[in-house]
Amino acid sequence: MDIHRAAPESESVEPIAEDDARAWTEPGIYVVAPGVYRIPLPLPNDGLRAVNVYALTDGSDLVLIDSGWALDQAREQLATALHGIGAGLGDISQFLVTHVHRDHYTQAVALRREFGGKIALGELEQASLELCADPDALPMATQLGQLHRAGADPVVDTLRQMFGGMRRNTDAMIWETPDEWLTPGRRSVLPGRDLDVVHTPGHTAGHVVFDDGAAGLMFTGDHVLPHITPSIGFQPGGAELPLRDFLDSLRLVRGMPDRRMLPAHGKVSDSVHQRIDELLDHHEERLARTAETIEQGATTAYEAALRLAWTRRRRRLGELDPFNQMLAVNETGAHLDLLVHQGKLAATEESGVRLYRLG
Repeated sequence: MDIHRAAPESESVEPIAEDDARAWTEPGIYVVAPGVYRIPLPLPNDGLRAVNVYALTDGSDLVLIDSGWALDQAREQLATALHGIGAGLGDISQFLVTHVHRDHYTQAVALRREFGGKIALGELEQASLELCADPDALPMATQLGQLHRAGADPVVDTLRQMFGGMRRNTDAMIWETPDEWLTPGRRSVLPGRDLDVVHTPGHTAGHVVFDDGAAGLMFTGDHVLPHITPSIGFQPGGAELPLRDFLDSLRLVRGMPDRRMLPAHGKVSDSVHQRIDELLDHHEERLARTAETIEQGATTAYEAALRLAWTRRRRRLGELDPFNQMLAVNETGAHLDLLVHQGKLAATEESGVRLYRLG
């Protein structure tokens, strides 16, 4: 297959160089490095606004890292962008997916059904994927359980009202198993281009990043993002200490050679290490502030989250929408549980609610 044939009869855009003056979410196809292109795709009603997928090509084959959300608009923008390099959706031979969230995985499933490309996903995403694909699984059951454990029943009640008391997983049909479960190690992706698969749990249990050492690039998915810290442990399958896993994964990548950072959300930047240092400092400070809430009298993750400030605008918990309240409370629980694991706090449970105190 030679993708540099005449482009199909469809709208197309010319590839352009990355430009800091241009919004990273602006549709198009952006040249990151020889044979590597960034394609931002839209997200529905999402504060992140877009997700980056990356096209890798040697002129004869085409591989995507992540795929986008299975939306008509995302499909159209992906097709338009690929036409700019003389390719079409049917030319994608493989999707390498960083993690199981729908904005990374579901469009790969939709395109595989139509064109037959292969999907590869980290092996430790299997438990979460099985829950996503289970029509009898209750929506967000794990997160709602975590909220109850955090003493956040007011947030649980609000979310249940929003979801109308759903008792079945109406999205089960958009999830399918991959063709390959990825394990850590080097793999040939294209002739002359090898990637190292690195397991980086924390955001999800099976998250992976892809390291292109020869080109000095790292595709960081949601593990390392340029402007925000990713949610911790947001997945259908739970994790014992997701914040510990996340921080250990950051340190693992920090111990590797520095690379240009190609994130799933936000602009390409020059240094993975620089951003990891910022994230480690952020969580060290956040652990200290979270411990202070217990010193001040908070006993549950919900009470602690009410005392903390959220986002760069330092909003109170009640100023966030219910979905982000859920993320905030459960992230607070992850910080508190790590403090217990470190011996800095103690915890007990009463009626399924976890109570924290000074150790």
